[in-house]
Amino acid sequence: MKSIDEARLEEDLVYRFEYLCEFIGFGPEDQRAIQSCAPYLGPQIGALVEATYTKLLSYDATARHFVARQHGYTGPLPTTAVELTQSHPQVQFRKEHLSKYFLQLLGRNYDAKMVQYLDMVGKIHTPHAGNAAIQIPLVQMNALLGQMADVLTECITQLGLDTATMIATLRAFQKLFWIQNDFVSRHYMHGG
Repeated sequence: MKSIDEARLEEDLVYRFEYLCEFIGFGPEDQRAIQSCAPYLGPQIGALVEATYTKLLSYDATARHFVARQHGYTGPLPTTAVELTQSHPQVQFRKEHLSKYFLQLLGRNYDAKMVQYLDMVGKIHTPHAGNAAIQIPLVQMNALLGQMADVLTECITQLGLDTATMIATLRAFQKLFWIQNDFVSRHYMHGG
């Protein structure tokens, strides 16, 4: 039986990431599977982002979070969630961030810097980073990650990959999204 320093899991992000990777089974072969599909998935990122924002803007519980000024955004603000469309400048700003997120998942090495990035993705949705007035409830973050995983799964199944590659890619992304979910949830449990 392997001994895990549970206190260190809460203090050391890399240790936490390594533990999750080992436990879930997210290894170098999964990282290669994700990076290998970049030429196929890269051109699909726009469609993945559009599908995600169509869903986000179709519920008041998620759309309302795009009314307040987003961290780093300097353009015009909507006055209500009803005004929000896919083409609103603030939504466009957020869509660019989601596109960059997908690019990070596809193109970066899963090293200490990537661990920091995955953690910041969680933290930025709470008052602990970005705009202190914005706190996305955990249920909405879980819904978002679940929806993104499903949209990505559907996309991967339509890329025309051979069966073994498709299965390896799907498994790799599912493991990664569970790790990302932990790096989101930790900011809700202990304030990160």
